[in-house]
Amino acid sequence: MSSLRWSSRPSLRQPVLIAAFEGWNDAGDSASEAIHHLREAWNAVPFAGIDPEDYYDFTVSRPSVRIEDGARRIVWPENEFHWAEPPGAPGVVLLSGVEPQLRWRTFSQQVIDVASSLNARLIITLGALLADVAHTRPASVFGTSEDQQVIDALHLEPSRYEGPTGVVGVLHDECLNRGVHSASLWVAVPSYVPAAPSPKAALALVERVCAILKTDAPTTSLIADASEYERQISALVSEDEETAAYVAHLEETYDRDALAGDSAHDLVSEVERFLREQR
Repeated sequence: MSSLRWSSRPSLRQPVLIAAFEGWNDAGDSASEAIHHLREAWNAVPFAGIDPEDYYDFTVSRPSVRIEDGARRIVWPENEFHWAEPPGAPGVVLLSGVEPQLRWRTFSQQVIDVASSLNARLIITLGALLADVAHTRPASVFGTSEDQQVIDALHLEPSRYEGPTGVVGVLHDECLNRGVHSASLWVAVPSYVPAAPSPKAALALVERVCAILKTDAPTTSLIADASEYERQISALVSEDEETAAYVAHLEETYDRDALAGDSAHDLVSEVERFLREQR
């Protein structure tokens, strides 16, 4: 039995489905913030969701109670689909939610069912990882795919990773099994500020998505937030001599690799190392 709940069925011409999940693959809340920003920027409209009952351990992802207009309401973990038509681009479907604990293959098949029913031409997942990068340098985005056609079209790297994976890895495997084109975009977040939300990394993902779709999205607020993020982190770093020296080393490494053209290769290694170390 399908766990999809449709409120409407948008009429889109070969849209691109973009997905981000809070949790394991969302360092600095960067991927979830990027999808939220795109949803707001493009005035996306909700049209479907996945019933959480079969996919969550509610002792881990607990529902919450809210009082609205004097009435008590339980809010469950959500995975919601929105659609939008960005300027000058084909339609998009935006999936935002929380990584489930259970039945990842079935969950992934539900996502692909939505994509297939709307004749989506590509599924892109967004992710973020902690890495040895400086907050004062541009946030690096790395794209990968197991689909040679997508690799060639979007100038990505083939996926070579071996090790633990999250729901995004299972989703891409199911895409491969069902012949659905897919790609994954990763952004690097400084490892020395793991708990801080990173609007700078979210901005980098938004810009990369817009480049792929050949469209744009207003980013004034994200740019301002990214600037304030950099200022605040710099102030904290300056208070600790050891951390300041570490950041200076990262800056030198970035500048040297950028001149040598090695930054993309280094980020691939960071992605693979980060995922192997997660449990």
